[in-house]
Amino acid sequence: MPVELRKGQKVNLSKNTGKPLGEILINLNWSQPPVKKILGIPLPQASIDLDLGCLYEFKDGRKGCVQALGNAFGSLRQFPYISLDGDDRSGAASDGENLRINGSHIGEIKRILVYTFIYEGVANWRSADGIVTVKCPGSQDLIVRMDEYGSSKIMCAIAMLENSNDETFSVEKLVQFYNGHSEMDKAFKWGMRWTPGRKD
Repeated sequence: MPVELRKGQKVNLSKNTGKPLGEILINLNWSQPPVKKILGIPLPQASIDLDLGCLYEFKDGRKGCVQALGNAFGSLRQFPYISLDGDDRSGAASDGENLRINGSHIGEIKRILVYTFIYEGVANWRSADGIVTVKCPGSQDLIVRMDEYGSSKIMCAIAMLENSNDETFSVEKLVQFYNGHSEMDKAFKWGMRWTPGRKD
């Protein structure tokens, strides 16, 4: 049975003794606002393009981000050992968007901040109804619901994965909202420089 995390709750991903942690899958699923009609005629409305991404920091000080913006899709087999599958611009894809982490390199990673941001559209988090699922072999699925909606800010820090003992990650639910990458970076003391970007 999946475990739904409460805000601030932290749990460890389990592993089979003597074996690597395995591939960690972080999935974001979301939906478009329901279509409103008057006299049977659909009203024009702005769609939402919700993007999944992460900041990463390695123990040797290397840091960066994986996201569709800037085509920074990462790599599972070489540094940073984190990859983004693709970019669902409609919210209609049944598989949503997926980040994959190569658990064989967990000993090198210090922390990973999973986030989502609204690239286009109004910051209507309630309508987007985002759900993040963390999957790891041997562990129960962890569910993080974006169940706070009162923010007009475009970016949400969803969860923090931290190296707990060089063999596994702890996962903490955050759901904290920010005005953009720079503000979120500052809040978590990542220390990166940000410039405006667009998707192709």
